[in-house]
Amino acid sequence: MRDLNLEPNIADPDGFYDELIAAHSALSKQESDAFNARLILILANHIGDRAVLRKALEAAK
Repeated sequence: MRDLNLEPNIADPDGFYDELIAAHSALSKQESDAFNARLILILANHIGDRAVLRKALEAAK
């Protein structure tokens, strides 16, 4: 089981934030919510480790 990394770990975090905001720019609230849900599921699938995902759910509360 891997630990959940809560330390800064994204190369160019400002650039990623700009890309994330841009991905939402032309979306309605409903489309934006659906985009976020798809992104969460894609990233959760990439992580794959249920224990890590459980820790992420707890950390997000």
